[in-house]
Amino acid sequence: MNWRTLATLTLLAGALLTGWVLWSQRDRDATPASGQTQPDYILNDFEMIALDKQGQEAFTVRAPRLERDPDSKTMDIETPLFIIPSSPDSGGGTWEVRSQTGWVSERGDEIRLRGQVQADSGDADGRPVTMRTEQLDVFPQAKRATSAVKVTLTQPGLIMTGHTLEADLERNRITLQDTRTRYESIRR
Repeated sequence: MNWRTLATLTLLAGALLTGWVLWSQRDRDATPASGQTQPDYILNDFEMIALDKQGQEAFTVRAPRLERDPDSKTMDIETPLFIIPSSPDSGGGTWEVRSQTGWVSERGDEIRLRGQVQADSGDADGRPVTMRTEQLDVFPQAKRATSAVKVTLTQPGLIMTGHTLEADLERNRITLQDTRTRYESIRR
């Protein structure tokens, strides 16, 4: 056997071995790491309206991306905008809540918002109300929200900061603990 035949057989064996390694790695790369599952569906640039048990709008969400976990049936959302309506007889306005990330429970009865959370509404007199925090848990069917971290509440003429937020979104009643309040004159 001459050296050219030997070199050709060696190169052929190397090519076959490389092809086999690449082929076997393809299956490993396609499967998720242990403990992680692929979403059963993904929505891009969407708007979704969730209804409560009575068939009324519980909330609307708009976002660039949503992924649903097939095991827990929860949803992870990128930069969501949640619109939470108040009842017509409450006198309060609809709440628009934005954040960097959102998580929705299987039944849609709990929403966890994290990162630069801003909630905007209007009070019974039509004045704007804004809440800012880093995390907010919203319970749309109960029309309430909570936060255990620092919250800043702003209305015309008032800036209030505190912790341990309890908010009744339907009646626009907000309770904060350990508050600091600053009043400012309103120019008319």
